[in-house]
Amino acid sequence: MTDRETRHTELAQRYLPEELLERIRERAPRYDRENSFFDEDFDELREHGYLRLFIPEEFGGPGLGMDEVSRLQQRLAAAAPATALGINMHLVCTGTVRAMHQRGDRSLDYVFNEVMAGEVFGFGVSEPANDWVLQSANTSAVPEADGGYRLTGTKIFTSLSPVWTRLIVHGLDSSETDDPAVVYGFIERGEEGIATSDHWDVMGMRATQSRATRLENVRMRPEKVARRIPDGPNPDLLTFGITANFQLLIASVYTGLASRALDVGAEALKNKRSAKHGTSFAEIPQHRDRLADALRDYLAVPAQLATYAREFDELVDHGTGWPQRFVAARLNAGEAARRCVEEALKCSGGSGYDNSSELNRLYRDALAGLFHPQSADAARPMYAAALLDD
Repeated sequence: MTDRETRHTELAQRYLPEELLERIRERAPRYDRENSFFDEDFDELREHGYLRLFIPEEFGGPGLGMDEVSRLQQRLAAAAPATALGINMHLVCTGTVRAMHQRGDRSLDYVFNEVMAGEVFGFGVSEPANDWVLQSANTSAVPEADGGYRLTGTKIFTSLSPVWTRLIVHGLDSSETDDPAVVYGFIERGEEGIATSDHWDVMGMRATQSRATRLENVRMRPEKVARRIPDGPNPDLLTFGITANFQLLIASVYTGLASRALDVGAEALKNKRSAKHGTSFAEIPQHRDRLADALRDYLAVPAQLATYAREFDELVDHGTGWPQRFVAARLNAGEAARRCVEEALKCSGGSGYDNSSELNRLYRDALAGLFHPQSADAARPMYAAALLDD
């Protein structure tokens, strides 16, 4: 075992020991069935220090890197994908600040202290019909004399909606008509004008409780304003950090889901006996081939993810090539998850179609991967331009 592998094993035992994972796996069907938030999972993960993973050692945290956190998220997702996806949003925020800190920008280091004090960060950037995503906003940001802002708009898929205490948001400051700017910063749960939707009845990833958040003239205090970026596609370290952490950590969740689906599919074949052949289905070539092909396709996914995560940790400079890598890792992981669950379902037979089966839930959870930005259609121009444009 290499030093790196030994390190990953030690971290798994520390933050996600088997007994904790087993409790998380046992609770996942109930959260899904009841359409409820993963309260017990959240409390136990917090007690194990999971929300502090990215906090640097000088701030009292373990100072883990992307590769290490990605491996942990894969492990957690194999037990409960919705729990992993929900906790991801806090990790995206803290991981973004860590990425900025590593690259010399210490302007948001106060986030580390807030996390160590028990604050929970949510991700409030997605908006209805905003296919610019990070590069513009439908939410309005009206400047105030003291440097703060008042935000009005709707944020969708706000994971951790029952428990976040700090929310990263963005809005468009159009007060200077010739120079509109996208404002990023944090709002606090106690501010007036924040309303959380009571509607969350989706196909999969139900335990995330990623309800919409309505902002009505909500105060963003001046000391919590993180950035003013010119409206449109303009590079910035903050949005680079968000993109990296969002794409790689989302990829981690679906990679873990795919791995679990293959394991469940293999177990299903071993446990089914064929009356025609007088053997288990695991000994019938066409069924073995089904899982073999899925595994072959899957193996490239964690390898790609690990490579990009390590390079991100090592501050490798891919320049404008980084977004291609981030998005490719996430798209490939999502496709692998859907493929692996579908093949596993075929292996399970009719029992997998029952609503009580784990594969049924994993299939529905995997479909959520279709909705994370960027979609494959939206990403194609980026890849085409990398090859075809001067």
